[in-house]
Amino acid sequence: MDPIINEHNKQEYPPMHTAEHILNATMVRLFGCPRSRNAHIERKKSKCDYELGQAPSEEQVARIESIVNEVISRNLPVTVEFIPKAEAEGIVDMSKLPEGVSETLRIVRVGEYDVCACAGTHVRNTSEIGTFKILSHDYEDGRWRVRWKVV
Repeated sequence: MDPIINEHNKQEYPPMHTAEHILNATMVRLFGCPRSRNAHIERKKSKCDYELGQAPSEEQVARIESIVNEVISRNLPVTVEFIPKAEAEGIVDMSKLPEGVSETLRIVRVGEYDVCACAGTHVRNTSEIGTFKILSHDYEDGRWRVRWKVV
């Protein structure tokens, strides 16, 4: 029997959505911040908001872009598994899950670099993403917003 999970409410562009996973993991690793609390993922360009104590320097912004592209270049597999919510609690951040979430969660892994609960669409391998490019960014009241695309 197939697991029952919550239906996803939107359709992402798989390369951009998978790049968001890598960006989120990079931000968590570099800054110790939570994953993006507000993301808008589109085919042409996307944006993510991160809770930070101060704006990243231009050197840090360049490093974020460089790391995301280095991870993409590893040709990592992007895999999906279904696990009970109780088991997932020790593996992924549960804070962004909606109320009434299914007892079975869909867990998406980007190689060993990122793991999260996600109902979105993804590429099968990071080689399908393209090049990650930060277009602009700004900082206000503890929120760093980054606008980006993949080409």
